[in-house]
Amino acid sequence: MLGSTSAPPRGLRFPWPLVLAAALLAGCRQPAPDAPADTPPALPVDAVARLVDDLRRDDLAAYARHAVPPALHARLETAWGEGRTRWPLTELPLDDQLPAMIAGLSRPDAEKSLMAIYNRQFAGARGELRATASALGLFAVQYIQNEPDYSEDERDHHVQVVQALSEWGQQAPLSDARKAAPALKQLIAAARLTGLDSAEAFAEAGMVRGLTRFSPFAKRFKQVLAGYGLDIDAALDSAHASLVEQTGDTARVRLEYTLAGHRIDAIVRVERRDGAWYLTDLLRHAEAEAGPVPTPASVPPTDAALPGSAEEAVSAPAPDA
Repeated sequence: MLGSTSAPPRGLRFPWPLVLAAALLAGCRQPAPDAPADTPPALPVDAVARLVDDLRRDDLAAYARHAVPPALHARLETAWGEGRTRWPLTELPLDDQLPAMIAGLSRPDAEKSLMAIYNRQFAGARGELRATASALGLFAVQYIQNEPDYSEDERDHHVQVVQALSEWGQQAPLSDARKAAPALKQLIAAARLTGLDSAEAFAEAGMVRGLTRFSPFAKRFKQVLAGYGLDIDAALDSAHASLVEQTGDTARVRLEYTLAGHRIDAIVRVERRDGAWYLTDLLRHAEAEAGPVPTPASVPPTDAALPGSAEEAVSAPAPDA
């Protein structure tokens, strides 16, 4: 199973702390303090800076707008409305379970029923949770190393992130019921405010409104993680990006930051389109999610081009007598 390149079974999907942190750290750098929010990034590192600024402000709609060119953004909005994608939330391995998770947290009896499940399966089970975090970390590394959809740079980056988060999970107080009750209460309140409790609700909201409604939940999730010792915003604040090389419209940027006490050193590829810089792997994933570029409908011929039209009759030579 560990060598499989297929999607992991639902029971072995990556835990939310791991996947959320990995997605949020796809590209990180301190924002340029005086750069206007929607000015196209003039330098490769500026593209990363703008995205991390969006994440620090918990503005996922802006993140989606800045991560891709306008034409691709429009295609993604259409795909959202048709229920074909939830990009950039599809950067999370658990994206297909997001509506079900929001629905579960939004149920009227969620606090009582979910705490009952927690108390039955996780409360006080420190040893079992540590073993699970270790096993999931090993599985995730194997999965990433064999997943053909990842580039080599992504694979190296994600492996480092998963290893750091697996070690965090082995030390975090996940079995402490006194911490679990208020954390769960916060997530339930945030989930209910989204109104995104089904795949249809995501599609009806569309990408811009859907991400705007989801952003407060992501922010609250980060706050909950910080209470367990995983401070995503501190990791973003520690990030430093530097240009490795630039050749024409492509560049490589070194990204370094500290996550859960571990130093991450990764390479991010960036490319220029229409005068602006974008992260190459994000573009690739977004284009796959948007689907094929629509082709213009065939333009019907004008009267002048139709056989037997008046213009053709006038210009045609007269028949022999």
